[in-house]
Amino acid sequence: MRRPENKNQLAEYFKKNLAKNYTEDSLIFALQNQGYSRTAVEQALIEAHKEIAKTAPVLKEKPIIKYELFDEKNNPIKVEPFTKWEKVKFFLKGKKI
Repeated sequence: MRRPENKNQLAEYFKKNLAKNYTEDSLIFALQNQGYSRTAVEQALIEAHKEIAKTAPVLKEKPIIKYELFDEKNNPIKVEPFTKWEKVKFFLKGKKI
């Protein structure tokens, strides 16, 4: 077994190869076959994830979620929203909308 190398070097290895679209499992397997300890590899992977997260762009917009209903023939179904009075009526009857 190798002595645990510098965690920063392993983290850089992960960042570089993850950018090349290698899978995490393949990188972990390769490092463990080279004699690195499992804990050193896992800690380096966690460190690499933290560093990658720091450089990720911050989304300022919230995604818009759109729901559509379709019938059996894939025709869209229009659903009218409840009016205020219909909501009050359902509330008084103890039903949820």
